[in-house]
Amino acid sequence: MTLSLLDISIIVLYLVAVASIGLFMKKRAQGNKDAYLLGGHTLPWYALGVSNASGMFDISGTMWMVMLAFVYGFKSIWIPWLWPSFNQVFLMMFMAAWLRRSNVTTGAEWMLTRFGRGKDVNASHTIVVVFALLSCLGFLAYGFIGLGKFVEIFIPWASVQPYIPFTVAPEFVPHFYGLLFTSFAVFYSILGGMASIVWADVLQYVIMTIGAIVIGVMAMNNLETASLNVPANWDTPFFGMQLDLDWSGIIEDANAKIMADGYTFFGVFFMLMLFKGVLASLAGPTPSYDMQKILSTRSPQDAAKMSGFVSLVLIPTRYLMIVGFTVLALLNYNTLNLQGANGTTDFEQILPAAILNFAPAGIMGLILAGLLAAFIGTFAGTLNAAQAYLVNDIYLRYVNKDASNTQVTRMNYGTGIVVVLVSVVLGFLARDVNSLLQWIVSGLYGGYIASNLLKWYWWRFNSSGFFWGMLAGIAPALIFPLLPYFQGVLPLNYFPLLLVLSLIGSIAGTLLAPPTPMETLKAFYKNVRPWGFWKPVKEAVMQEDPTFQPNKSFWLDAFNVVVGIVGQMSLTLLPFYLVMSMYTELAIVLAVLVVCGTILKQTWWNKLDSNEAPPTSSTPLPENRGKSNMKAA
Repeated sequence: MTLSLLDISIIVLYLVAVASIGLFMKKRAQGNKDAYLLGGHTLPWYALGVSNASGMFDISGTMWMVMLAFVYGFKSIWIPWLWPSFNQVFLMMFMAAWLRRSNVTTGAEWMLTRFGRGKDVNASHTIVVVFALLSCLGFLAYGFIGLGKFVEIFIPWASVQPYIPFTVAPEFVPHFYGLLFTSFAVFYSILGGMASIVWADVLQYVIMTIGAIVIGVMAMNNLETASLNVPANWDTPFFGMQLDLDWSGIIEDANAKIMADGYTFFGVFFMLMLFKGVLASLAGPTPSYDMQKILSTRSPQDAAKMSGFVSLVLIPTRYLMIVGFTVLALLNYNTLNLQGANGTTDFEQILPAAILNFAPAGIMGLILAGLLAAFIGTFAGTLNAAQAYLVNDIYLRYVNKDASNTQVTRMNYGTGIVVVLVSVVLGFLARDVNSLLQWIVSGLYGGYIASNLLKWYWWRFNSSGFFWGMLAGIAPALIFPLLPYFQGVLPLNYFPLLLVLSLIGSIAGTLLAPPTPMETLKAFYKNVRPWGFWKPVKEAVMQEDPTFQPNKSFWLDAFNVVVGIVGQMSLTLLPFYLVMSMYTELAIVLAVLVVCGTILKQTWWNKLDSNEAPPTSSTPLPENRGKSNMKAA
């Protein structure tokens, strides 16, 4: 099956629509810096939630999750904890509100509210900016090539070449397609800023929801006349110390895939994944588009609601499509061409192969438009985050503290174009720099957790500890993959060692330097009101203001996180049981979901407003926010 005229028309119509959104939002985005980078804090929380969910509904992630569902069955619901997927629950319960109370524009700017000013603060501020920019460039550089390879399956170059007035070498065809489609993302995100990104994402979510429902219904209809040939225990989410899935006599290559992934001892893998995931969630979001969406909300309450809404709108829709395509691929496995370049089965090709073989005309166009939109939305959000760091944390801090609205708008446009050009150049050199950039990005993430965990919960932790903790985590994370001892070892397996090294760097760096000034700590504590080891600061604040109410919600937040994760996993299982017509299990999961929802209505939703204390004096912000005429909307 190839793209019909209807499919092509739907894709073109979508691209025209997102470009129009950018033009429509251009004037509004030119109002001031916050209007461009944060939508002026006027965007409703549910629109930001749908936007954040749409950005996570990306091509590469969906291809990976279809592969997981195919090979691992219902147990695949646990593997996204590697990210971890449940970090949205931590954000929902307390972390998003803490972050939004800081009232900053970027994660690097947040450092000044926590650590004040000084030589060490500049070093920690710089390392966050570098982390953010390298991460953004890495995602942008490889994302557009992945998009190009995906599109190439549906639009063969032979059918396009006669209409192109120049020659493109076969190895650069994915790059050409990638450039073509990312140009739309560049256009609307640079012109319209955060507001255009959000409304384009809402459009994409509507498209993907329609596609997911159609594919899910198709899979259910097919299961009425056929049954799945899968191993025992494929259709249960429960497991022991071992995975206990044997594809022998069914699809032999699936066993090889499980061995290659290293998930055979699933119990050990699960415990490590949970350990790392909880720590990563407690550390807060990385400085990327997810953080920018939180900072764009109107209030801390809206930040919490937005984070909770992400799971509610993303999981059922995404998994309905994933399970639908998985079922269709299992029923028609012999008709799919999944042979990779080396002759082995490439299970990551299941999604494009299934779309090509099973999606009817019109629906194929909708799904492709939706997946393209997901990529474009992620690309645009990442680009917006990179612009925020370049403009807010470099230009307005070091270059032109008194920049006018017009100068900042021009700088937003200029930095956006430069970031895209650099990422495109890196993309064209991907064969040479792929291992280097992936090495850097994974190293940065490896060194991220300890420092970012301590900054929220320990008053004595200072900017020196942050810098040395990041460095002590990043350096070994970059070196380990080069050592013979660690060859072929999953990064997750040596995460505990990275954590210990990073903690040593964090604690040593902290204790060998003076504490953060008490005035800075008091302002931060009064504004953000975290729980944790803040006793000296709390006493100092309450001595000045006996009416101050410290945060005593640790146990309630912990309880809500557990309930939220149970609810999130029930939400994930819902599409599995629905498509597979396992109605008894579906009823149980629905009952669990209702119980979790009822509890959280009382222990979380009803307490959102009461958890917000009256406004206190603002936490110190960067100098440019005081001197520039770019004020928050």
